[in-house]
Amino acid sequence: MKNLKKHAFLALYLCLLIPTICISQNPPPPAMPSQQNKIIVDKIIEAAHYKTYVIDFCLAKINEASAKEGWNEQKAMEITESINYKNFRDAIYNLFVVYDEVELETLLKAYEKDTAYQSQNIMTTSKVLTNNLNIFANDIVKGKYISK
Repeated sequence: MKNLKKHAFLALYLCLLIPTICISQNPPPPAMPSQQNKIIVDKIIEAAHYKTYVIDFCLAKINEASAKEGWNEQKAMEITESINYKNFRDAIYNLFVVYDEVELETLLKAYEKDTAYQSQNIMTTSKVLTNNLNIFANDIVKGKYISK
């Protein structure tokens, strides 16, 4: 009988302890490139016209949702004004964290020279970044970036 009580107490203790340990574990922040590499990545984004691509993608999602759900013009304008490229920029920086400064400079030169890179580039072909962009655009459509 004593062993049964000990086992029951141990099981109860573990049931209380395990969720506490699991909740206390926070994921590390996403990796970011150095300050110098961020400057080069910003130049790559500019050369590839990716900021325009992000904004156009979000606008297309907003127009699609507006037509589908029958938004009034005020709501559509409010949602459209909530588009802020800076809210998505860290996802792009994270994509380039694996490149060193020399590789980024080489990539920048390729973007500046070859217009094919500008339309079909690493940012538009990255499945992770495309998924993140979809999530970002859907969050905008849901109104998560509207300042209240």
